[in-house]
Amino acid sequence: MPSNNENISPLPSKGEIVSFIEQSDIPVGKREIGRAFNLRAGDRAALRALLRELLEEGAIERHRGGRYGKAGGLPEVLVVQVAEIDADGEVIAKPVRWHQEGPPPKIYVAPESKGRRALGEGERALVRLRPIDGKSYEGRTIKVLRGAPQQILGVYEAGDRGGRLRPTDKRIKTEFSIRPENAAGARPGELVLAELMTAPHRHGARNVSVIERLGDVGDTRSLSLIAIHEHGIPTQFSERSLAQAEAAGPAPLAGREDLRGLPLVTIDGADARDFDDAVWAAPDDDPKNRGGWQILVAIADVAHYVPAGSALDKDAYERGNSVYLPDRVVPMLPEALSNGWCSLRPDEERPCFAARLWLDKEGRLKRHVFRRGLMRSAARLTYEAVQAARDGRPDKTTKPLLKTVIEPLYGAYAALAAAREARGTLDLDLPERQILFDDKGALAGIKTRQRLDSHRLIEEFMITANVAAAEALEAKKAPCMYRVHDAPDPQKVEALREMLATMGVRLARGQVVRPALFAEVLKRLAGTPFAAMGNDLILRTQSQAVYAPNNIGHFGLALRRYAHFTSPIRRYADLLVHRALITALEPGPAALPADSAATFEAIGQHISTTERRAQAAERDCQDRFAAAFLRGQVGKILTGRVTSVTRFGLFVALDDSLADALVPVSTLPDDYYRHDSKQHCLVGQRWGRSYHLGETVAGRLMEADPVTGGLVLALLDEESDEPATDAGPLEAGADGWHPLGTARRSAGKGDRGARSGGARRGRKRGRRVR
Repeated sequence: MPSNNENISPLPSKGEIVSFIEQSDIPVGKREIGRAFNLRAGDRAALRALLRELLEEGAIERHRGGRYGKAGGLPEVLVVQVAEIDADGEVIAKPVRWHQEGPPPKIYVAPESKGRRALGEGERALVRLRPIDGKSYEGRTIKVLRGAPQQILGVYEAGDRGGRLRPTDKRIKTEFSIRPENAAGARPGELVLAELMTAPHRHGARNVSVIERLGDVGDTRSLSLIAIHEHGIPTQFSERSLAQAEAAGPAPLAGREDLRGLPLVTIDGADARDFDDAVWAAPDDDPKNRGGWQILVAIADVAHYVPAGSALDKDAYERGNSVYLPDRVVPMLPEALSNGWCSLRPDEERPCFAARLWLDKEGRLKRHVFRRGLMRSAARLTYEAVQAARDGRPDKTTKPLLKTVIEPLYGAYAALAAAREARGTLDLDLPERQILFDDKGALAGIKTRQRLDSHRLIEEFMITANVAAAEALEAKKAPCMYRVHDAPDPQKVEALREMLATMGVRLARGQVVRPALFAEVLKRLAGTPFAAMGNDLILRTQSQAVYAPNNIGHFGLALRRYAHFTSPIRRYADLLVHRALITALEPGPAALPADSAATFEAIGQHISTTERRAQAAERDCQDRFAAAFLRGQVGKILTGRVTSVTRFGLFVALDDSLADALVPVSTLPDDYYRHDSKQHCLVGQRWGRSYHLGETVAGRLMEADPVTGGLVLALLDEESDEPATDAGPLEAGADGWHPLGTARRSAGKGDRGARSGGARRGRKRGRRVR
């Protein structure tokens, strides 16, 4: 070990060098080793020889920039499989083969370019590894191990010998060539769908042929098409499905409860086109339930129009759900149903499945009855109009309904809100962005989506109906597709506890973790600089809600049983619950097939996957629209809050747009940055600079790319209005981000710090876990 005296010490032994390297928290260089052992300049050659021998013996490992760390056991090149995409958007992989005792080390796969992750969950790749801290590795993709796509979406660009295709999916690294005869008249800058041809180009690029021209990539309407294609969202219905939908018609009253005289109303967003739920409320006239309420939630009877096993059913199952993009909807059902016979339009008779619910004065569900009915919506209302009427500003539509319809709805909602508060649910305050368009469909801006009591009213009515559906099926011992949400992982709770301690909030060990515990934390942080950060941290702690036939309860809503019943137009899970209720309560032609229960587990896994697929497409599409809007602000100084910290950089939610901008670690002031996952920060090991989750920062927008959705921000120097590095426009090189035009020159040079590109952040959105 290092000597404590000031005299020159003899050359250390191999064991002393290995011990020193292993005790260091970060990789060390020859200079640090020389200082530790008081070596002279003349000892450098001997030290290099010793280190070379240790490397050959496998006792230590070489890191970037000529630094050394303890041996970790994994080879330099390895085949890995992505195990998960964590809440920060980091791609975490594991070795495909692992025969040692204990769990394998984590491998953080660096993104390939422009902040987009290289791999998806379950994918395999050949990667080059670099040890990080002895317990984990950074991996850079050499080759993605999957078959080449047969169709590629990309931007057509002019070339010297014909055209080229620049894929919109940055995971595709192959170059594609388009001969003039295969260009189908495409013009530079057009978004095209191309088909892979077998014959390779003589210059090594693969040949493709344009099969569809989708318009100028500068037209924001093309951005949704990119997301749809990249995530494999089905867009074409079979001819049989379309024929079935077109053949649909009105449902007879026979066998249904007549609800046409009840003033049921739909309350949706101003831009909604399908209305699958209607509500009504009134005080309960039962003297045994004084102060209680009777409410009715009527849901479109989709099962009447979509029989199990039909062509419509097969297409709906394949989609799993509708996908809502900023400028369009990819529906689960054909438009003749989703916007037609299954949409509860005002003053039109529609078949419905109604949940009649009785609440006590505290808002607790006392009993429920489910009936198939025939209804006629009294009005199509919007959240904004209903809230304005409640606040004393009714319009011509809401004024006649204020006393008889709207006020009773709010009365029942007050009781349900009290029950929710008493139950102690998880209610996160996470602002959501809304993409705005003008009357001609052009991108007009981005704003924070307004959150009103009218939104909460509908949400509480739907939650109560969903609970009643699960209870009704359990009472009949019928199969049920539950919406389950597991309790947080104890390790994540422990990490949260440590982080909250830095904010002055104590979370005692050993207590049972309940949603109310998190709610109390949020109350204590309200009004402090840590409020937004606390919401982010608690969201990261949560498990993901999924569909399953085995009930484990819903942690976030603090409910013992919960199933989705209220949106069968857009969710296949709800359609299954409708069929199960029909089977259990009033068997008929729309019931479940006899062997359905055996398939529920596989169905649950499938629709959970399609839900994640839709969420990813929606998130990516919003990112692209945000980049398109911000493209005109490149060069401007913007402010925001750090919402994610990864070893590859920071993600900043910009204040005005809520768009996520990447700050690559390579653009931070020169240092060796250590990623502290527990404290959610990057810490410079030489000069002590640190960047923490939740802090407010300012930076210059360096890049906005609508094709990929990437935004790059360079933080400003503390003493000037210029970026902390003089990077200018950036590009990705083999070893990270560099000023435009220098990446190729600098690749392979010794690195003085952590020079990794950015990771696309998979941020979860949604105010409540439902």
